[in-house]
Amino acid sequence: MNEEIISQFPTLTNRNYLAGCSQGLLPASTSNAITAYHEELLADGANWNTAMGMLERARESFAALIGAEPDEIAVVSSVSHAISAIATAFPDALTRDEIIFTDLDFPTVADIWTAQTKFQEKLHMISSEHGVIPLASFEERINEKTLLTSIPHVHYKSGMKLDIKEIAEIARRKGSLLFVDAYQSAGHCPIDVKEMGIDFLATGTRKYLLGIPGIAFLYINKGIADNLYPGVTGWLGKEKEGARKFDSGTPSFISAYAAKASLDFIQSIGVPHIAAYLEGLGAFTVQYGSEKGLRIYGTEEPKNRTSLVAFVHPQAAEVVNKLQEKGIVLTAKENIIRISPHVYNTRQDIKRAIDEIVLLTERRDYENLHF
Repeated sequence: MNEEIISQFPTLTNRNYLAGCSQGLLPASTSNAITAYHEELLADGANWNTAMGMLERARESFAALIGAEPDEIAVVSSVSHAISAIATAFPDALTRDEIIFTDLDFPTVADIWTAQTKFQEKLHMISSEHGVIPLASFEERINEKTLLTSIPHVHYKSGMKLDIKEIAEIARRKGSLLFVDAYQSAGHCPIDVKEMGIDFLATGTRKYLLGIPGIAFLYINKGIADNLYPGVTGWLGKEKEGARKFDSGTPSFISAYAAKASLDFIQSIGVPHIAAYLEGLGAFTVQYGSEKGLRIYGTEEPKNRTSLVAFVHPQAAEVVNKLQEKGIVLTAKENIIRISPHVYNTRQDIKRAIDEIVLLTERRDYENLHF
């Protein structure tokens, strides 16, 4: 990867950072944008008009990233906020009233839908088979009673990517709306909501979009929004149309400044270029990890993978904490260690991380740790 890109990430001077699935690194331009917001407050005391302008520019940039129109984007505080906003927006009298989600969804999806009284006893989960959900499962489970099918674009543990376009076609043919959680894909996987047939899509900015917490985006197809009645909204959504009626209260402006700068950075490289580069890194991670005796968690099929690769390890958290002391930043989930590079990483970064995992395992240093 271009050294000029790597030079934009100051953290890399003292960290081998491979945790994009949890928190992406801040580019220097994003850090500068955060400073600019701070300096505006120090200089002027209040910067409402300027900050609202930046919020709109961030909305426009995200819309362009996913092939949507700005009026199809709501600005919310988190993906949980986005899901809750949709879950509470349907009218009470529904011909279709069943919700489908999967065991690959992030746990908050099930948490939110099970909290909805009117959908009690009407929730159905599609289970994966060896980390994969066959298209036949969606064909079988989506029916004339299905109101909405919720899926992740990328599984947060294994990095397995679902075939959104094919699932959307099944949902459309059977009359179900499709909600896509793109938190683990936006910023490194190409997304075109129109071409892919997506009705709702939500993502935050702190992972592969290289921003900070406090802001998320909710896409709602303009042909659907008029039939929704927000139960989670606020004064910024009052008397608005389209997705904008799902805007809520005063947003995290500093997060909007960060989001706009990071979206600009992503767009300056191009998601297709990022995806192509990371495809090579992902393949190398699988190959080198396997050569070193590590066991892949989930599918090894290249066409279904992203650059997020997880390895099974009985003491995942302990190993990750030990590596942190060596300046290597990975993430652990239960009994897996996740390696999730971004455009600022190299094969050498991945090789060093895997070598250290193997070394720690062979020496069993992690067994002497107490947490």
